[in-house]
Amino acid sequence: MGKGTGSFGKRRNKTHTLCVRCGRRSFHLQKSRCSACAFPAARKRKYNWSEKAIRRKTTGTGRMRYLRNVPRRFKSGFREGTQAEPRKKGCSSICLSRESFWV
Repeated sequence: MGKGTGSFGKRRNKTHTLCVRCGRRSFHLQKSRCSACAFPAARKRKYNWSEKAIRRKTTGTGRMRYLRNVPRRFKSGFREGTQAEPRKKGCSSICLSRESFWV
């Protein structure tokens, strides 16, 4: 039997399943190794001969739930739990409104 039409009927077992680290269907069940990220190895799989693959997986292609707030927090020196002082002391919030601020 060759590799063609007749042999496709015999293919009913899954070689790869979902990887817990990268989420792709690249985790080889018998090898216990992900072909996309090399899990369970400590270092993620990355090769310079595939520049586009690196670009797809790099920082900034996802949500960046933590990292997108870091530049803003850096400006204040990572202060937390403090109240912002009013710009003019002894001035109510009405005089800081946009209408009276520019007049």
